[in-house]
Amino acid sequence: MGPARVAKNLHKSVVIVQRGRNLYEAQDPRRLSMRQKIAVLIPCYNEEVGIAQVVAAFRAALPGATIYAYDNNSTDRTMEVARAAGAVVYRETHQGKGRVVRRMFADVEADIYVLADGDATYDAPSARAMIARLVEEQLDMVVAARVDRQEEAYRPGHRIGNRLLTGFIALAFGRSFTDILSGYRVFSRRFVKSFPALSGGFEIETELTVHALELCLPVAEIRTPYYARPQGSTSKLNTWRDGFRILWTIGRLYRSERPLRFFSTLAAILAVISIVLAIPIVVTYLNEGIVPRVPTAILSTGLMLSAFLSFAAALILDTVTRGRREIKLLAYLQHAAPSANKVA
Repeated sequence: MGPARVAKNLHKSVVIVQRGRNLYEAQDPRRLSMRQKIAVLIPCYNEEVGIAQVVAAFRAALPGATIYAYDNNSTDRTMEVARAAGAVVYRETHQGKGRVVRRMFADVEADIYVLADGDATYDAPSARAMIARLVEEQLDMVVAARVDRQEEAYRPGHRIGNRLLTGFIALAFGRSFTDILSGYRVFSRRFVKSFPALSGGFEIETELTVHALELCLPVAEIRTPYYARPQGSTSKLNTWRDGFRILWTIGRLYRSERPLRFFSTLAAILAVISIVLAIPIVVTYLNEGIVPRVPTAILSTGLMLSAFLSFAAALILDTVTRGRREIKLLAYLQHAAPSANKVA
C-alpha cells in the first residue's frame, strides 16, 4: 500500500470516525453511559508496557464505562499496572485468547461491550463512533477495520494472511468485512449472551465473524487508525502457526455450518473418481466379457458407496445444523436490541 493510498484511507477513516464522535457527543457521553451500561473488555497476556495507556485512553473516551482487564497467566506486572490505572482486574487461568473472551462474555453484565487488546495499538476514541453506529442502527457487531498509521504497525505477513483469510471467509460465508482478524469490536448484549464461544486461541475473531454471518445478524465495519506497539512490547501472534490454526478453524466451521455443501462436494469428488476408475473396466467387460483388474473394481465400488454415504450424511447433518441455528436464534431473540432511548 503506497503512501498516497494510505493517506487517502486515513482521511476517510478520520471523517467516518469524526461523524460517529459528533453523533456520540451530541447524545452526551455521560447521559448515554447512564442509559446504556458499557463494558470495555481487555484480554491481557504480558501487557505491562501498554495496559495503563489503554485503560487511560478508554476512560477518557468512554466516561462512565466500566473497564475490565482479564489477565491470562501473565508473568509480568500486568495485573498490578491495570489495577492501578483504574481497571477492574480478573484472572483467567486457561491459556488462550478465545478462552479469555469466553470467560469475559460469561461474567460481565452490560448493554454494550467493547472488546480491545491491551497492547495500545487500537484507537480508543474510535469506540465512540462504533457505539453510536451500533445504537443508532440497532446493530449487533461493529468491527474496526484497521488502517495502519505506521509501517511497522502491520507486518507484511499478517497483512497478506488477513487478506487471504478474509477472501476465504467471503467465499464460504459471504462478504461483509474487510478485516476479519481485527480484535477491536463493539457488541450488543444479545450478541454476547447468545455467542457459543468454542475457540481457544487467536481464531476467536474468525469465530465471531462466522457467527454473525451464519445467523445473518445486522453488522457494520468502520475504518479506524491502527498503531504500532509501544517500545518494549512484543506480539504474541505467530504468523504461520496462528494462520494455520485460523485456516483450520474456518474449515471446521464450514464443515459444521455448511454440511450440505461440504459433504455434497466430498460425495461428488468420490463419485467422479469412482466413475473414472470404472470406465475402463466396464468397457473391457462389454467388449470381452471379462472383468480385469478386480482390485480396481472393488476400489471403484467402495468409492461410490462412500459417495452415497457422504451425500446421506450431508442431508442428515443439514437438518441437524438447521435445528442448531434455530436454537441460536431463539437464544439471540431473548435479549432486546441496543436502543438510544433505553433508560437504565
